[in-house]
Amino acid sequence: MSLKPYEVMAETEEKSSEPKKCGPYISSITTHGMNFVIRGIVLFFIGVFLALVLNLLQIQRNVTLFPPDVITSIFSSAWWVPPCCGTASAAIGLLYPCMDRRLGEPHKFKREWSSVMRCVAVFVGINHASAKVDFANNIQLSLTLAALSIGLWWTFDRSRSGFGLGIGIAFLATLVSQLLVYNGVYQYTSPDFLYVRSWLPCIFFAGGITMGNIGRQLAMYECKVIAEKSHQD
Repeated sequence: MSLKPYEVMAETEEKSSEPKKCGPYISSITTHGMNFVIRGIVLFFIGVFLALVLNLLQIQRNVTLFPPDVITSIFSSAWWVPPCCGTASAAIGLLYPCMDRRLGEPHKFKREWSSVMRCVAVFVGINHASAKVDFANNIQLSLTLAALSIGLWWTFDRSRSGFGLGIGIAFLATLVSQLLVYNGVYQYTSPDFLYVRSWLPCIFFAGGITMGNIGRQLAMYECKVIAEKSHQD
């Protein structure tokens, strides 16, 4: 049965009035880009919070000393420490899932938020031990923290990419700390590894593993959201 001319025109107007949907490629790119920014912001604020809390432990124990003229925050921390730690946390948290995808080794070990929270708690405990627990000498403290940091990786990560990135992060962060102390930005009491404490790389390694796990968990949540949206469409 042939349609009348005015019926054809009515159908054409109805189709043109419907909102045009973006193709799946454009939609996925937009969603991924927005989620990438959101993950970076969340990781930044987590890093800022941890920096304030952990640096407070170090200052209370007189492990780190800042000049009086740069003591500006309520936690007696230099103003630039939380933003720097937040930026580093965002970079690390975004880098870990990217490396997993590049290497084709998706991280599937203990992928739930309860495991991530336990990892954060262990990291805070390691940092607390470096500031509060008294050891006979710095070598004993450094070996103990090294064992605890590797144990944190084995318990919550166990990936080759995670271990390699943790080592790289520890090296770069320790190098930056050496340069900052050398230029008089702040100082450590009783330095025994050039200008810093010998256990500092262990803290950076554990922090890299912790932020990497948070970043991976946020990335996995993003994948779930995108999968649910594509399933609904």
